[in-house]
Amino acid sequence: MGWSRLSPAAAMALLWLCMTALGAGAQGALPDEPLRVTLAGKGREPGRPGGELRTILPRDKDIRLLSAWGYARLIGYDERLDLVPDIAARIEVEEGRIFTIHLRAGHRWSDGAPFTAEDFRYFWEDVANDPLLSPAGPPDLMLVAGKPPRFEVINETTIRYTWDAPNPGFLPALAQAREPYIYRPAHYLKAFHARYGDNAFIEEQVAAEKVSGWAALHNRRDSMFANDNPDLPTLQPWVVRNPMPAQRFTFERNPYFHRVDEKGQQLPYIDRILVDIADPSLIPAKTVAGETDLQARGLSLRDVTALKSGEASANYLTRLWPIAKGSQVALYPNLNANDPVWRSLMRDRRFRLALSLGIDRADINATLFFGLGTQGNNTAVMGSPLFDADRVSRNATFDPGKANALLDEMGLAARDASGFRLLPDGRTMELLIETAGESEEESDVLALIAQSWAGLGLKAILKPSERSVLRNRVYAGEAVMSAWSGFDNGMPAPGMPPLELAPLKQETFCWPKWGQYAATRGKSGEPVDLAPAQQLLDLFAEWEKAPDEAARARVWTRMLDLHADELFTIGTVMGVSQPVAVSKALRNVPEKAWYGWDPGAQFGIYRMDEFWLDRN
Repeated sequence: MGWSRLSPAAAMALLWLCMTALGAGAQGALPDEPLRVTLAGKGREPGRPGGELRTILPRDKDIRLLSAWGYARLIGYDERLDLVPDIAARIEVEEGRIFTIHLRAGHRWSDGAPFTAEDFRYFWEDVANDPLLSPAGPPDLMLVAGKPPRFEVINETTIRYTWDAPNPGFLPALAQAREPYIYRPAHYLKAFHARYGDNAFIEEQVAAEKVSGWAALHNRRDSMFANDNPDLPTLQPWVVRNPMPAQRFTFERNPYFHRVDEKGQQLPYIDRILVDIADPSLIPAKTVAGETDLQARGLSLRDVTALKSGEASANYLTRLWPIAKGSQVALYPNLNANDPVWRSLMRDRRFRLALSLGIDRADINATLFFGLGTQGNNTAVMGSPLFDADRVSRNATFDPGKANALLDEMGLAARDASGFRLLPDGRTMELLIETAGESEEESDVLALIAQSWAGLGLKAILKPSERSVLRNRVYAGEAVMSAWSGFDNGMPAPGMPPLELAPLKQETFCWPKWGQYAATRGKSGEPVDLAPAQQLLDLFAEWEKAPDEAARARVWTRMLDLHADELFTIGTVMGVSQPVAVSKALRNVPEKAWYGWDPGAQFGIYRMDEFWLDRN
């Protein structure tokens, strides 16, 4: 069969098989300048290549987590939360607005094709600025004051972005758990792009996929994070080898991965990761039965007793890593609620303070978390350079007397025949707390909160719904209060943008319409009309202009203090431990660590490619 008779995807797959058979996965597949890591300095040891690692996920789409756990980024965080080059050999920054990225000569995609400046040009010119592929325009990290950068290809391994003003959030955005991918495998995707591909082939694929046109086809193929296209080349340490749907997914080592250990051995050590899909309720039992080598997903603190009991027979150890979220469960009063009475109450600091003082966090901690957490606000957790113990407890102690007095002061003293307070319009004060209904732990926390609030004369009602339904209700202002986990970034450093602390995104449930307004530059949503929230926006703008880390730290401190004072979100317990079951054969997994999404990518910050299996 001639190469011209094959589709681009099939041709690349055949090429990969041929190169693998010829030894393409050997040491010669390294870049000219690989990233050399020293394991001994991190309390680890050089490993022995080979083996299969087993893990379990509750849904097939959760295989996207392997893109986070692999944590190969142009620049990423190390365990000290310092930004260090990774895929990029180095990044030069001038005046905070000119970023020159130097790639590693000889670096290749997982299919063996060269990784070059063309992959950045293709993303910028043919994806981010194509009106069909990106109707909203370039992503936010590429805009400063709404303006894009000047993009230049200096040579095959050098790219430069120049903005008119500093872009301090650019490098932290590149280090996120969900990478923004400002590059694409141009050699693969061009086949599906109307500007480059064969029209007959594209039309054939559009018909086969039953999509609306070439742009929809391209977007379906271009799923860098999702791991749902085995033909799509990657720079991650492992490459998915079978498509959805499946009950087991196989990830094989990338023979062109760019990292080596101090002995010169190419990483990752582990040849394959086998991902089984199982009902979430079965994951603890499967872990205890020894069916996984590394497991955190699907486990919670309530499983610790069972996990410990199975250690000897199943040959694993249970480690407890503090979760790096601002609060395990947090309440989000919707300051943009449609109901005018509830909106007025939610915007009154006294009401939010009364709700916070009316929660018995010590009871929640003792009953559900064995007293191992830290009760308090939704804020920076211990281990963050911005942690402050006073800020954790400020306005977050159990004081029902003061809470009742505040509600009375607000004119909410009248009660119905059952003893519940009345709203100003005469309705019983029934506060609907809407949830995604995905966590038994969250439901238990909310049930204890409802008991505490009943002592204030407030009737809390829990309403679970599907995740997308919850989000849409919050965004539309139909939900008065919602429950979710606390700040994703509970482990902030001064150089990280304080995006969650200001009304900049609709995804922050306490001010979705203000966030919509900021994110769409006034095209939808509502402008901020509450002074403390506007102060947070002003402080974020100050952070963007801050000249150094010390100035950024001062802004972070003021914003965190404002949150502790105003209680835009209401935290419960932080520092709850995530059980991590680790096979006794699996080496280089840290005993003490924290478990976070951004920053951290869960296992990613600990370099999963450095884990190895000692089956002897």
